[in-house]
Amino acid sequence: MKGVITAIILFLVMAHSVAQGGSISGTVVDNNNEPLIGVNVIIKGTKNGTQTDIDGNFKLNTNNRGEKTLVISYIGFKTKTLVTDGNSKKLTITIYEGNELLNEVIVDTNRKNKFSRKKSAYVAKLPLKNIENAQVYSTVTNQLLISQSVISFEEALKNTTGVEKLWSSTGRSGDGAGYYAIRGFSIQPQLVNGVPGITNGFINPDNVERIEVVKGPSATLFGSTVTSYGGLINIVTKKPYKGTGGNITVGGGSFGFKKLTVDFNTNLEDNEDISLRFNAGYQTEDSFQDAGFRKSLFLAPAISYKVNNRLTLNFNYELSSTDQTNQAFLFLNRGAALTFKNLGELNYDRNKSLTSNDISIKNPTQNFRGEIAYKVSDNWSSQTIIAGGNAKSKGHYTYLYNLRSNLFGLYAQQTDAETNTLALQQNFTGDFKLGTIRNRVVIGVDYLKSQIMDNSSGFRGINVTTPQGQLIPVPAAFGFANLPTNQASLSAVLANVPRSNTDINQDVLSGYISDVVNILPELSVMAGVRYDRFKYDGDANDATDDQKAYSKSTFSPKFGIVYQPILNQLSVFANYQNGFSYVNPEIVPIDVANPAAGTKLQSYDLEQANQLEFGVKTNLFNNKLEASLSYYDITVKDKIMGFGASKQQDGTVNSKGFELELNANPIEGLNLRGGFSYNDAKVTKSVSRPDLIGKRLAEAGPETSYNFWADYKFLEGIAKNFGLGFGVNGASDYNTMVGYPIAGDFILPAYTIFNASLYYEHDKFRISVKANNLTDKEYYKGWSTVTPQAPRAFLGTLTYKF
Repeated sequence: MKGVITAIILFLVMAHSVAQGGSISGTVVDNNNEPLIGVNVIIKGTKNGTQTDIDGNFKLNTNNRGEKTLVISYIGFKTKTLVTDGNSKKLTITIYEGNELLNEVIVDTNRKNKFSRKKSAYVAKLPLKNIENAQVYSTVTNQLLISQSVISFEEALKNTTGVEKLWSSTGRSGDGAGYYAIRGFSIQPQLVNGVPGITNGFINPDNVERIEVVKGPSATLFGSTVTSYGGLINIVTKKPYKGTGGNITVGGGSFGFKKLTVDFNTNLEDNEDISLRFNAGYQTEDSFQDAGFRKSLFLAPAISYKVNNRLTLNFNYELSSTDQTNQAFLFLNRGAALTFKNLGELNYDRNKSLTSNDISIKNPTQNFRGEIAYKVSDNWSSQTIIAGGNAKSKGHYTYLYNLRSNLFGLYAQQTDAETNTLALQQNFTGDFKLGTIRNRVVIGVDYLKSQIMDNSSGFRGINVTTPQGQLIPVPAAFGFANLPTNQASLSAVLANVPRSNTDINQDVLSGYISDVVNILPELSVMAGVRYDRFKYDGDANDATDDQKAYSKSTFSPKFGIVYQPILNQLSVFANYQNGFSYVNPEIVPIDVANPAAGTKLQSYDLEQANQLEFGVKTNLFNNKLEASLSYYDITVKDKIMGFGASKQQDGTVNSKGFELELNANPIEGLNLRGGFSYNDAKVTKSVSRPDLIGKRLAEAGPETSYNFWADYKFLEGIAKNFGLGFGVNGASDYNTMVGYPIAGDFILPAYTIFNASLYYEHDKFRISVKANNLTDKEYYKGWSTVTPQAPRAFLGTLTYKF
């Protein structure tokens, strides 16, 4: 009898549990009824969420039945809310493509491969999956930045395969951002949220959601002003999202490093149609050398207003201000034979800055981006963008230049310059079928106007020093003031130095179209073309400069093909991509050997770059292994060779190589990222510079580079929520003086750097300790320069999440 009673009680308990509990399941598809992988599905107001599997299916268990509101979000698609009664019937949910600025919800606990991002709407100007994109690009995710406790933009870029720093940011007029080598060519980060943006000074990574490095010449969709023949760098800033939350982070470490950041998101209405995000941060640090500092502040408000299901308005703004000393750049003599060929012979004391904390350069910078995103129909969307920027360089810019002996002269300039940009862009994106053939199309027009005003002084020699920091008096006839390095001395010396007064203006008007055609679900081809019209107005403050004004136009095509033997898991691709550069005319001597012969206006044709590339991409084992392997061959014709009066447009450069990159999540809690790059860039033709044929130009950086980072978080046991990180970065040696035959060679040695971290991460906070350059390796970078890199440093951060 007791057994019967017990059985009845158990039955009633189970029946009650079933009656109270429930589940919600379904499939998420796009408007072509194709299943979407990795879509975030969450019950509004809870942490109960999941992601769709490889077939687009999901299932959510609930504690009780009743009405539930689901929030469905996916990168490149409009976020959708859906009310369900909580019954176990299977739902079919269709979401529609939109712009990436639209709201996104990510369930981090279900994001296993957190260093991977499988889709971008910026790279192809379409919400295209990486595996179906014929172009190669590398993404540094916010999760990777957090894992590594990244405190600078150049540190973040160490995670991108084949990207090597040449120069740190100088803050000077016109080109104050850092320089990087990609596929054998130099590039600066000049793209913010898919449109031209100013990155003149220090870029604080705390307002960076991710970084996208697009490989190869990409002028068809982005033009020539923000790209190089090796690729481009797109900075994606943090955007508003539905919900309330944020974090506060404080940090400190070696060499006086301190930081404070605040990131807060909220909704201004109960229906969450207006989302506001405010991100701000302050960071200060000293140099590892005897002098040098940097102080940076940024404020970044952003707002998104969903007017209705078709119309969304977005606006984001960033104000940043940097005050810094110029990093120690030892410019090697380009016009005389070097008296040293390597670091040993130079005998430079890397602890000496050869400057002082009393002089600095300030870089207040502003960028804004406004967007109107409108869903014209289920198949067509409109995106209207207006963006602009303003950057100033104020203070003293200094540099060290190697004189004819083993000495360096300190030169200074009173900097007073300003750069302004205005970008207008209109895109129409379509996703439709012609019969059974799917087409994804972007049709766009963009306009970019830029202005550089410069009222800076000329340069004046301040003093002469040895590589060990000893000041050497020199006769006044050599043009040096023989003064100490401080604000008062520089201001006095530069007060009577003539100033420039220039106002350079140019604009570009372009139209482009790109179509990705799915002949079969497994087979797609891409074709695109750009018409580009460039207009250079010259110096508005110089009436005689009108002769330099000109306008030119060109077409830039691109093609690609992707075949997926295993749909959404393995693809084989090939592409042809084009890039170009306009070269402004110059006033040059008619006869270099006879100055009395006068001058002439020298015009130039466009430089043209063409790339052929093929490779494979994977997304295997339920998104646990994402990898790409590619081989490329880039040829640049009509490249300008030489400098000044000896400049000639007769060069051909060939750059070829291969790249391997992977993001993996082999077991739960373990995330891996790594890459290896080999680049063989050589001058193959030049009548004016036969000495360069067969040589690698200095802007190409090292031939090989590699990066790796592993992050393991304990998910159970006594060490639960603790995590470990370990990484390696390195590159081969290279000659930083190729291109200057009189000077000779100077070899920067190969290096391998080890980094490690330890952290504890909870739902409400994260504590981490990071060691950079764990073995205290002495290493250098440069581009006709020598720049010492930081020794071993420790960093601690504490983040509170709310």
